[in-house]
Parts: sequence; C-alpha cells; structure tokens
Amino acid sequence: MNIHEYQAKELLAKYGIAVPKGHAALSVDEAVEAAKKLPGPLYVVKAQIHAGGRGKGTFKELGPDAKGGVRLSKSVDDVEANAKDMLGNTLVTIQTGDEGKQVNRLYVTDGVDIEKEYYLS
Repeated sequence: MNIHEYQAKELLAKYGIAVPKGHAALSVDEAVEAAKKLPGPLYVVKAQIHAGGRGKGTFKELGPDAKGGVRLSKSVDDVEANAKDMLGNTLVTIQTGDEGKQVNRLYVTDGVDIEKEYYLS
C-alpha cells in the first residue's frame, strides 16, 4: 500500500497518536488557506510524492541553488512562494531516479520542535 505522509498522519491521529496539525493542498491558494488554519508562526511545506529524501531533493525546473521538497516557512507569504516553487514541478530524490516525480499535492503543517522522530513502514 502506498500512502502519502498526510494520509498516514490522518490514520495515526485517528488512533490517538500525536502528530502535528496539517492540511493537504492541491493548489497555491489551498496551501495559503491551509497555513491560515494553523497557529504559526512557523509552517512546513512538504511535497507529497511517493519517495523518500524529499527534503534533500532538487527540482528539475528550478536552479541548482533552489531548496528541496520540504521547506520551512516563516510566514503565510513564504508558504505561498514555496507552494509556487513546488507545485507542478519535478522533484528528483535519491529514490526517484533521474526522472523524478511531478509534485501535484502539498502538505502544509505546523512547525514544531521535534523531540523524537519515528519512521513506519
């Protein structure tokens, strides 16, 4: 079963496991609205593709100095700019190979201090 991070976090929350609040977005406008539903002032905009290493990935369409597919945003304006950079572009990670995967969905979450991080598979 392949599910995105936002879907996995919905399942975890359903069973009482603490996860940061967040909202999926299919457009820049939806990403902005998602951020406005969160307390801020720190947000995380995450590309939703079926591949690991999104934060260290690169976008084919952006310059070599562009950030990857997981970005901290210090304002709603930053969320908007990051969403514009990511949506519709091709994210290349260690798991996608050179062809990469197009980003059609984002997950906008509340920025939190992470004490412990767990990976499930």
